[in-house]
Amino acid sequence: MIDIYSFSSQGGREYNEDKVGFAYTPYGAVLVAADGLGGHRGGAEASGIVVDTILAEPLDDNKNDKDWLKKRLEAADQEILDQQAVQANKMKSTVVALKISGTKATWAHAGDSRLYYIHNSRIEAVTEDHSVAFKKYRAGEISRAEIATDEDQSSLLRSLGSQSKLKLDFGETTEPLTAGDGFLLCSDGFWEYLQDQEILFDFLKTNSAQAWTELLMLRVIARLQSDSDNLSVVTAMIR
Repeated sequence: MIDIYSFSSQGGREYNEDKVGFAYTPYGAVLVAADGLGGHRGGAEASGIVVDTILAEPLDDNKNDKDWLKKRLEAADQEILDQQAVQANKMKSTVVALKISGTKATWAHAGDSRLYYIHNSRIEAVTEDHSVAFKKYRAGEISRAEIATDEDQSSLLRSLGSQSKLKLDFGETTEPLTAGDGFLLCSDGFWEYLQDQEILFDFLKTNSAQAWTELLMLRVIARLQSDSDNLSVVTAMIR
């Protein structure tokens, strides 16, 4: 059984340009988090296109989940580009998408929306942001904790709708999923207030996706600024 919970808020902004979503399949589930860019609600439309396009595909079993994700994200990218031409809007969106099939999970992302994978009571994998700030961290110029507050944190190097050829990073589990595993997908407005160990600690203290999310939200709310970004999250626990 896969237990899933999602939450999204406009935070300190006038409107919400994030969107999260999920759907169960006969063999597992698909989870998506997207953070729209573009202003004048163009970002909200872009993130909506991403989530709706991915979840609109028939969610049957597919032995090549990486290929399935690639095709769905490419379709979302093209739809955003088509809408840019129609509306003369530079809407774009980040994306992180996860497909769970049986005892295997595969994910893909572009931008700085993240996925955290917990296995054997530790964080087994975290996606790497496609941002200038993350490159500075990799170069040793700033610490990992400083990514969230760096002046270049919002300078993205990849996104859907960027006109150039879409580049995606993929990841997958290397061991079978087991009861007690968990996934967290979120926008930067959520992860920027949290340390990795806090995400793990709260996961280990709970037995449901909703309870895990609520504990994390208590931490986030205590740290929010009045002008905070939209914040969105979707979590999954293997039960």
